[in-house]
Amino acid sequence: QVQLVESGGGLVQAGGSLRLSCAAFGSIFSINVMGWCRQAPGKQRELVAYIARGGNTNYADAVKGRFTVSRDNAKNTVYLQMNGLKPEDTALYYCIADIANSTGTPYYRRWGQGTQVTVSS
Repeated sequence: QVQLVESGGGLVQAGGSLRLSCAAFGSIFSINVMGWCRQAPGKQRELVAYIARGGNTNYADAVKGRFTVSRDNAKNTVYLQMNGLKPEDTALYYCIADIANSTGTPYYRRWGQGTQVTVSS
């Protein structure tokens, strides 16, 4: 029904930048919150950043000042610009989106398949 397709991960040196993208496809009436989570090996999944439909944003303390989340509502797409990357940012990054399939239905959180970000020291 609904699919989140991520792109933009890769290998980068410490101090470098990457931009992640995630587009939602399928049966979509409305998208509320969109954002990104990450999970490093041996660690719990954590919320990195999210953006509401109206543009309000929220960031994890570890990425404030370095990462910027944005969205294009016309394209059902969310972005994560990551600057000043550190080795501790290495993780599998997942896109999230709260999506309602039709009018009057509740929003359900959807997850992308994950894109790997690796930062070398």
